[in-house]
Amino acid sequence: MMPIYIHQRPDWPKFTWDASELANSLAAVWQKQGRLAGRMQSLGFHLQEVAVLTTLTEDVMKSSEIEGESLDQEQVRSSIARRLGIDAGAVAPADRNVEGVVEMMLDATQNYNKPLTDERLFGWHTSLFPTGRSNMRKIVVGAWRDDSTDPMQVVSGPEGKPRVRYEAPAARRLAKEMDAFLKWFESDDKTDKIIRAALAHLWLVTMHPFDDGNGRIARAIADMALARAENSKQRFYSMSAQIRAERNDYYDILERTQKAAHLDVTNWLSWFLACLDRALDGAEKILGDVLFKAEFWKVHAQAKINIRQRDMINRLLDGFTGKLTSTKYAKIEKCSPDTALRDINDLIEMGILVKEEGGGRSTSYRLADTP
Repeated sequence: MMPIYIHQRPDWPKFTWDASELANSLAAVWQKQGRLAGRMQSLGFHLQEVAVLTTLTEDVMKSSEIEGESLDQEQVRSSIARRLGIDAGAVAPADRNVEGVVEMMLDATQNYNKPLTDERLFGWHTSLFPTGRSNMRKIVVGAWRDDSTDPMQVVSGPEGKPRVRYEAPAARRLAKEMDAFLKWFESDDKTDKIIRAALAHLWLVTMHPFDDGNGRIARAIADMALARAENSKQRFYSMSAQIRAERNDYYDILERTQKAAHLDVTNWLSWFLACLDRALDGAEKILGDVLFKAEFWKVHAQAKINIRQRDMINRLLDGFTGKLTSTKYAKIEKCSPDTALRDINDLIEMGILVKEEGGGRSTSYRLADTP
């Protein structure tokens, strides 16, 4: 027997939930958001910029990772910094895929008060897929999917034994369904604004209106709704990073909700609030990293550090991927191996870098003040 999905029920999309069951979790999240905003405001403008840049970089990286796509962190960071006018040192050129994801995320969070329309969503989708392809597959871009080949299904499992986790509404329904969604999103029905973010995420991903990119767009819409809830462009926590950490639970709760025998979405809302609560806790790490970086440069303010060294130190402070070797240093800073080794040795003498365990060809280095 084929499962009946919530979008096939006669009362769709009249979501219901038990407000009393969610009351404590919702109050706790609002309280944490307020505390976090207060702490970040006390940092001063420059450190706020660094925190926002760190958060948005994490958000873009992790939202793509949820879909199995890895982006270059330096390209993402540089693209965001350039668009926001933040001085982030040397700027790495970004490829068009990175630029597209960043463009969508920044439009959602920095222009959160602008109306969400079908044309705006089509623009986001075009930014995500600038070549008109998802990997090697040609897709419909900048428009609702047309189901010209197969029904839109979310499938998992090994090849030969696929498991259909979800089947989206037929394409012929999309124009009407998405019109209803967008009118609701721009309405003021007095629903708590964080609850609205969770509902918007679920509603969009249930519609699955595009050939690809639905998860990333749903998370961008949720971030947009959360920015509206806080009435702030500044992002100090990453919901996508937390969802990435809980990816299996995320897919499981979506599947259970979409296959439920009713439109009571209390369980989904409860999961979303708990995930958001943990994302707010994760902001403490971002705050700690920002303060560590500020203190680091305060301690080494008088050090005679050249442009290459400063750029590499900032990369290490921002979470360098893998081990730093002299070969990597030379490649990243576009200098000769001898110059790279001389820069590194100078930083060791200053007490800024130390050698890792091991030696020879595998010699690697880290900041002296980090484990």
